[in-house]
Amino acid sequence: MNWVQLNEETQLEKLSPLSFQKPVLIFKHSTRCSVSLMAKRSFENDWNFSKEEVIPYFLDLISFRNISNLVANQFHVEHESPQLILIKDGKAIYHATHSDINFNELAKLVLGT
Repeated sequence: MNWVQLNEETQLEKLSPLSFQKPVLIFKHSTRCSVSLMAKRSFENDWNFSKEEVIPYFLDLISFRNISNLVANQFHVEHESPQLILIKDGKAIYHATHSDINFNELAKLVLGT
């Protein structure tokens, strides 16, 4: 899986407009949490999309907590970790945390089925 590192506030400004072209995914990960690591690995194992279908961003929220807070504010999704947020047409259309992160649910929304 080829994550795009989300580590600059300027990147966040581009996510909403980009999401009108294709869905954008943000995975918020705590590098200090074993539950977050397990969720990340499970998600990566299930991943089967190309960047033409959805753009996956990875946010290390320990190093970039300010960006995590901006994501929460911009997309009206309360901060959690681990957390998966799918953005389409400028809005968060799916978000899940911990064991509720479900690749099949995400796939349905990305594929529109």
